Amino acid sequence: MNYRKRVTTMSLVDTLLIWTAVYTGWHIAGEETARPVSYQLVVFFSLAGSYHFFASKYQLYKRAWSYASIGEMTALFKTIFLSVLGMMLGEFLFVRSVTADAAVVTLLLLMAGMGSFRFSSRIIGEMELIKSSRKKKTLIVGAGSAGIMTARQLVKDRQTDLIPTVFVDDDLRKYQLQMLGIPIAGTTNELEAVVKQYGIEHIVIAIPSLSRSQLDRIYQICLKTGIQTQILPRIEQLMLEQGPMPKLEDIQPEDLLEREPVYLNTDEIAHTIKGKTVLVTGAGGSIGSEICRQVCRFQPERLLLLGHGENSIYTIEMELREQYGTEIDILPIIADIQDRDRIFQVLESYRPSVLYHAAAHKHVPLMELNPHEAVKNNIIGTKNTAEAAEAAGVERFVMISSDKAVKPTSVMGASKRLAEMVIQYMDTISSTQFVAVRFGNVLGSRGSVIPLFKKQIEQGGPVTVTHPDMVRYFMTIPEASRLVMQAGALAKGGEVFVLDMGKPVKIVDLAKNLIQLSGYSLNEIGISYTGMRPGEKLYEELLDVDEIHEEQVHPKIYIGKASINDIRWVYYVIEEYLSMDARSLSELLLDIAHHRVAGRQANPIAVNQ
Repeated sequence: MNYRKRVTTMSLVDTLLIWTAVYTGWHIAGEETARPVSYQLVVFFSLAGSYHFFASKYQLYKRAWSYASIGEMTALFKTIFLSVLGMMLGEFLFVRSVTADAAVVTLLLLMAGMGSFRFSSRIIGEMELIKSSRKKKTLIVGAGSAGIMTARQLVKDRQTDLIPTVFVDDDLRKYQLQMLGIPIAGTTNELEAVVKQYGIEHIVIAIPSLSRSQLDRIYQICLKTGIQTQILPRIEQLMLEQGPMPKLEDIQPEDLLEREPVYLNTDEIAHTIKGKTVLVTGAGGSIGSEICRQVCRFQPERLLLLGHGENSIYTIEMELREQYGTEIDILPIIADIQDRDRIFQVLESYRPSVLYHAAAHKHVPLMELNPHEAVKNNIIGTKNTAEAAEAAGVERFVMISSDKAVKPTSVMGASKRLAEMVIQYMDTISSTQFVAVRFGNVLGSRGSVIPLFKKQIEQGGPVTVTHPDMVRYFMTIPEASRLVMQAGALAKGGEVFVLDMGKPVKIVDLAKNLIQLSGYSLNEIGISYTGMRPGEKLYEELLDVDEIHEEQVHPKIYIGKASINDIRWVYYVIEEYLSMDARSLSELLLDIAHHRVAGRQANPIAVNQ
């Protein structure tokens, strides 16, 4: 039925109900019904006219009564009450007589009749939904405002295959109450029993303010049921959602990390970036591209996207131009940080104020086999970029490092530690503020375990894990990028910034979670242990013992100053690495990173100052 026909039909029904209520009210109140026609017309038109006036004012005919709630009920009762007052005013003005008893009865009859007429459509609709065999009985975790909103919208949405059936909530005051006619049947600890009792086929966690540890606890309970579980977006995402029903999301591995997200001090960052030229090396990579996205939020005048791979640089350039092309001058630069002359040319030409150095080789097994490339890219590339930044008068230089630089057992980790030493040394001889930021593993970045595990699951398994006891720190790509930017804002020079990443996570637990999040059982996919690869540790550290400073400079960010006593040996490696075989070079890199070069016979060169 179209809008005009619907309004016409409802108006006629309302008018008929008004006429019926007036005459029935007179009979019940014992009033004489044989009144003059003029009196009857005054009463009827006063009531009908007042009703349709207030119905228009409160938009009764524009409301979807199939989804009516307290707001619609309030509007209807206001309209009826004011309409009866209008009828009594009409009686007083035109016939100088007011039948109060009949007016009260008429009021009650109108509320009952019109309320029943309108809410019957909702009752019928809900009964149809409950009877529908297509709907999955859904348990909602959380009977607060978000849970009630979720239940209401699931009832309204005829396209969804979910029907809210029962709540669980840890607030004992709500136990055995009903919300929207849906029972609250227990707490989260009783979730398994509730699932069996009500024949639940789907679970929605509707508490956007849950901490990561609380979410993990609830999710582990949901896993035992074997039922698909989804979640509302986190509270900060809900604030950005458009429309009444946020999209339910599958739980991601990062949602289960026992660490709360890192948030930015936007005023500090805006001061270092707004209106300035910013350069990002490795801008096409997972971390570099996210840094570019975050930088754009703070309105730099120009953003330089520097990278060696043209396809990845083109991709991030097009993405940023689409969103910020009219506000920010975005310039792609194809260059290799190993090319010293090219890097000096770029920095001299554009003279950025802030430089985020994200370009590096990061794959541990590959660098074990190719230590010369680790030196060329991670150490020499960093040295080239740092010296070019110093020559161009860059204000802040932020290098991305790794937790593998702490007590390294791999060539990659040692090369990142030596790169840290280079920029720490540069900070002592330059007006540019040089700092490093150490990350744990980044979920979803290229070469990380999550994409690998997902691919193995898609292929039917097994998921390969190197060792059952291997643990790692994890963070998300946006969090890693935020830390880089916050470090740049906090930099005084020479620091190594580290995120408090909470508890390390067992890789095998991450694999199990991902298998179950993908809708499979551990028996269906399986886990295979392949043994530790060359250069790997069972666990990582973020700061060495002698680097730990208890004071936090930002919520969840620590600071350390690592030693650069062996800087001459770093420069020796840079000069002589090509003359060494892979094994000798690897050993020397690790010895320098561990300060074990005192007994070596070679004479390290003097550092040019």
